[in-house]
Amino acid sequence: MITLTDAATTKVKQLLDAEGDPSLFLRVAVRPGGCSGFSYEMFFDTEVADDDIAAEIGEIRVVTDPDSSPHLVGASLDYKDALQGGGFAISNPNAGHSCGCGQSFS
Repeated sequence: MITLTDAATTKVKQLLDAEGDPSLFLRVAVRPGGCSGFSYEMFFDTEVADDDIAAEIGEIRVVTDPDSSPHLVGASLDYKDALQGGGFAISNPNAGHSCGCGQSFS
């Protein structure tokens, strides 16, 4: 399962609070595509499948599907508040190669 840095946990919590729906959680997935083979997908969701994998990280509930989970073992989600190069970024030790945009890997 992916972990979240303190900065990412704080930002996700702010975004969830702004949505105003306590049933929302963070879904992190890996999908085929992107310029390197796989791409990350993150969004707020309310639907949990029976085979989903869930974890509580601080006050944040993080859910991933069983196909994505092996790609995210040891990965970490961080958030940087910056004018350039800011936002969410995933550091993934399973990625052998990443593209220049940082959104896809192989």
